[in-house]
Parts: sequence; structure tokens; C-alpha cells
Amino acid sequence: MSALPGGAPPPARIATLDAVRGVAVMGILLLNIVSFALPAYAYVDPDFAGGASGANWWAWAIVYVLADGKMRGLFTMLFGASTLLVAERALAGGASPARVHHARMASLFAIGLVHAYLIWAGDILTLYAVCGALLFALWRWPARLLAGAAAGLLMWQLAVGVLDYIDTRRFEAVAAAPNASEAVRAQWASYRAALVPPHPPAASEIATYRGGWREIASARAREATFLETQVMPGMLPETLGLMLLGMTLFRAGFFSGAWPRRAYWGVAIGGYALTIPPYAVLALWLTRTRFDPIVLILSEPLHLVLLRPWMALAHAALVILLVTSARARWLTARIAAAGRMAFSNYLGTSIVCTSLFYGYGLGWFGRLERWQLYPVVLAVWALMLLWSKPWLGRFAYGPCEWLWRSIARGRWQPMRRSRNCEPSAKALASASQ
Repeated sequence: MSALPGGAPPPARIATLDAVRGVAVMGILLLNIVSFALPAYAYVDPDFAGGASGANWWAWAIVYVLADGKMRGLFTMLFGASTLLVAERALAGGASPARVHHARMASLFAIGLVHAYLIWAGDILTLYAVCGALLFALWRWPARLLAGAAAGLLMWQLAVGVLDYIDTRRFEAVAAAPNASEAVRAQWASYRAALVPPHPPAASEIATYRGGWREIASARAREATFLETQVMPGMLPETLGLMLLGMTLFRAGFFSGAWPRRAYWGVAIGGYALTIPPYAVLALWLTRTRFDPIVLILSEPLHLVLLRPWMALAHAALVILLVTSARARWLTARIAAAGRMAFSNYLGTSIVCTSLFYGYGLGWFGRLERWQLYPVVLAVWALMLLWSKPWLGRFAYGPCEWLWRSIARGRWQPMRRSRNCEPSAKALASASQ
């Protein structure tokens, strides 16, 4: 079984896949920067902290329309594609795909816990490790079954969101009725308050994250525990669905650049035409309702399930078109290098940003308005592009990729680049055509 069309084994590196992954890991920071720099609830409600008018509103709206959920969605699809790629390489090399895969997921879970509890609570690696372990049972399925399972999981997530919204509106109407009892009204008030995830008042949270290591570590542990046990289980269906979609598209040759250029243009233009107008409507709806948590119950599944995958694929198609055009090679080479080191860049971003914003670093937490966060994003992007390619010129893996690989294999892996681990220019060129 081959992941690529025509029965050919996958090349050592796939330039288009690396470049799309590079864009995804860079783009994720457009959203994560808010959680690094502002009280947690500002991520979903800009009125809560960071400003929601003027330049701050435009910063929120542009990121919401073009990046919110899309970069994580794209990164999730690529995780599914990589799962399939690693399994097929293991099979071709005579190793056990199951043993290789589950060792990778177990070590990823362990690294994710360290990240969540010692660096930044917003870790997503543990969720990926759990979903990856579940996903493996389906890796031999043909593309049509993978696509069907992906659609089923995503539709389930949408149905749950829509039904929750309908039930909530019914409860609201019952509590607002003139003959409603005080007990029912009290229950409604308690339920509505619970719709907003537990968080301290903004001033309290700001003071905490400007404090010392012990104070921050305690708050981070509480937040990580809440996210790992209360939030992420609810994200399992959509995460699995997107990973399966990524496997489907990899089998179909989308991420390897195997489609005709007109097909990628169709995905890009069609994806943006289909999603940008509804996203603009959603942004205005959320603004006019002042990010009502009941509205969020409906708007979140609408955009995450119905709109996000299409815009994420439109982004990916544009990147693939750029790589396969052989234009701006200096830029695409650096983006692809950032993608090859996506694990190191993801964890490195957490280290850099917490050092900037937390009290044991520069203590910028809560000091910048929302729009002022994006020059910081640009600076971190520049660091990713500057260091990734030179590092890979000397070493076979990024530092975190090397650590992950070593833990998964149970022995230290060679770090310095050798001729055997150097992807040939011919292989990279053929992957780009």
C-alpha cells in the first residue's frame, strides 16, 4: 500500500507537506499569542481583555476570519497525514507499524504533559497523542472509508452543538416566562453563569501571571488540569475527524502536490469564496451580541465543522501552488525547514512567549493591547525562519524532534547530519512537481 499515487514509495521528504506544516505551525501563533499574553477568556471574548474596538477589533476580526481554528485544523490534518506516512515507512522498512506508532504516541503524550505543566497550559500534544493512538486502528482503510468516518465525526460534533444551542434557548424561554418559578429562574441563572469557563477576574489573572515561578506554576497546573480533563475530551470527535480527513487527502495525493495546478487553484478560490462571506457574518453576529456565550454554543460548531476545513484546505492549496511554482524558493525553503522542525518550533514558541509575558521573564502579561500582540508574532515568525534552515543544514533533526525520536526508539539517535539522512535534491524536487 502506498500513500502516493502510482504505487511509488514516499520520498524521504515531501517538500509541499513540509511547507504546509511550516505555515500551520507559524499560523497557530496568531491565536496562541492571545493565550500567552492575555487572560484566558480573552481568547473567545475580546471584550474581556486586550481591547475590542478600533484596531483591536480589526485584529480580532481578521484573525477570526482567516486563522481562528484553521491553522490548528490544518496542523491536525497534517498530523493524520504524517501518521499514515510513518506507518507506511515502517512497513516498507520491515518494522512493526503498530510498535513504531504507539511508541511515538506514548512519548508524545509524556512530552505534552511536561509542556502543559511546566511551560504552558494550552498544550495540544496530549490530545494529539490520544487521538493518534485511536486513529491507528483505521490507517489501512481506503480513502473513501476514511473520508466517511471523518465526515461522520465532524457531523456528530455539529449535531451536538446545534442540539445544545436549541436546548439552551428552550431553557432560557422557560425561565423567562411570566409564570416561571423562582427555582427555575435560579437554575437558569446558574446554568448561564456556567456557560463561561471558570476563570478568575482579569485583574486577578494578570496579577498571577506577572508573579513569580511558584505562583504561576500553581495557576498553570490548575488551568492545564481543567483543559486536559474538561475541555479536550469534548474536542476528540473533531480532532479525530480532521486527522482522518488528513489521511484521506494524503492518500489522494493532495498534500504531496500530485494534483494538477488547476485543481489546487479550484480548491483555493472555491474554499475562500465558500467561507469568507459566512465568516464575516459570524464575526458581525458575535460582535453585535457582545460574544454572548449562548451564541458561541452555535457559532463554534458552525465555523469549526462547516467552514474551517474548507478554508484550511484553501490555505494549504495556496502554499502548495507556491512551492510547486518554483518561485520565491528562498522563502519556501525556509518555510519548509520550519515545517520539518514544527515540533521544535511549537515548543520553542511556548518557551519564548512565556519568557516574554510571564512574571519570571519580562512580565508583559496583560500589558499589550490585542493589536500590539501581532508585531510580537512577526518577530517570532522571523526567528522560526531564521534558525530552522541553518540548524537543519548541520543536524538531521530539530532538537525536539531528536528528543521525541530518541524516546520513542528507546535509544539516543545520531544528531549530526550524515549523507544517509540527507534528503536528495532530486527527491525534494520530484516531491515539488
